[in-house]
Amino acid sequence: MSVRRLAEASLQPVSFAFNRANAAAAKQWINKYPKGREQSAIIPLLMLAQEQEGWVTKAAIETISDMLGMPYIRGLEVATFYTQYQLNPVGTRAHIQVCGTTPCMLRGSEALMDLCRSKIHHDQFHTNDKGTLSWEEVECLGACVNAPMVMIFKDTFEDLTPERLAEIIDLYDAGKGASVTAGPQNGRITSEPITGLTTLKSEKAILKTTRDRDAKAAAKAAREPAPAAIVAAPAAPAQASAGPVAPSKASKPKTDAPETSPALETPSPAKVAPETEKAASVRAPRHSAANANKAAPEVEKVLKQRSGPIVKAEPAAAFKAPEAKGTQLGAAGKTAAAKTTNAKPTNAKPTNAKTAKPSLEDKNRPAGIARPALVDDLKLISGVAPKIEGILHSLGIFTYAQVASWKKAEREWVDGYLSFHGRIEREDWVKQAKALAKGGVAEYIRVFGKKPV
Repeated sequence: MSVRRLAEASLQPVSFAFNRANAAAAKQWINKYPKGREQSAIIPLLMLAQEQEGWVTKAAIETISDMLGMPYIRGLEVATFYTQYQLNPVGTRAHIQVCGTTPCMLRGSEALMDLCRSKIHHDQFHTNDKGTLSWEEVECLGACVNAPMVMIFKDTFEDLTPERLAEIIDLYDAGKGASVTAGPQNGRITSEPITGLTTLKSEKAILKTTRDRDAKAAAKAAREPAPAAIVAAPAAPAQASAGPVAPSKASKPKTDAPETSPALETPSPAKVAPETEKAASVRAPRHSAANANKAAPEVEKVLKQRSGPIVKAEPAAAFKAPEAKGTQLGAAGKTAAAKTTNAKPTNAKPTNAKTAKPSLEDKNRPAGIARPALVDDLKLISGVAPKIEGILHSLGIFTYAQVASWKKAEREWVDGYLSFHGRIEREDWVKQAKALAKGGVAEYIRVFGKKPV
């Protein structure tokens, strides 16, 4: 909001006093507030001063503050805060407030402002040459349905066109503003449609008395016997019937689902025993741990299964010692290991298959490059920590483009070398690297909908 200041000292009058009518009105406003709360009347008193003088002067603020027993600074705070108070001289015959909020703007308020600029003054809060007219743009004046609109003093003029506003300005400038009828200027009454009422034309739909009377007449006609001529008349063929045809249920499938059971309707005409209803209901499928573990990895997004034994898959190209080949995992593997422990020792040396890594001479090892001048921040790939980034650097992996070009065998080699157990595939390093190589963090956010972590 712009800073609001008092008018220059050269424009300020020396003193201020309410006239007899406004003095009585001010006293009535003060008496509306309890003893000790008279200062709350400052807003209506400032409005009285503005209506009397045309604008709020410094002398008026000080006089009203003295009447209410409040410091001048408090009165100045109120007067400079609310835009309803004019702190500079305005037109002596009319100060035109043009609504510039969205509904009025869409209906042509900009053209009304252009008219004010041409007929009054180019700038707001400036009077015309005679000092009789001024204008300003304001926020919503509360008649959006009749946009565009202006307010002059306490009257609003709605449904305006530039031509009609020009006529109103000329009348006020000539001192004939009282002859202008306030409200809509296009002939409509209040806010009803210009074409007249389109709904609620009859009270029949809204008055209970008329509805009850019609219902009684319809019930009486239904009870009376049909005339003999109508009874003797032959029935009209079905094709000639003008009434609506009920929808056919021929294609409605038969089902025992509870949703279609008439016993579940509320209120239901059919009453059945709870045992019968329960027998006809569809039971929920029984839980199956095998089916529960068949969810796709992209659905599960977890390494641990929900139920059943935990089986960790090894990379296809992971190194496995010859002694460990064919070894069963899980409970069967423990049993086999126990039997092997009780067996006679052999000359073979034990091998720790868990800590074995793929050979650096393996043909599936991704090709490395010499460290370039600009190294990509591999830690932006989800799953690459500073330690992992150091290991990748030691393998000659420095850029996103290298990771994005990995084939399946190369990914499995790196996964086994890092002992990730399929983590590279789950976290989709290749897709992340492609996005980062294409457009950095911005492309990553576009593809994944979040910042890289």
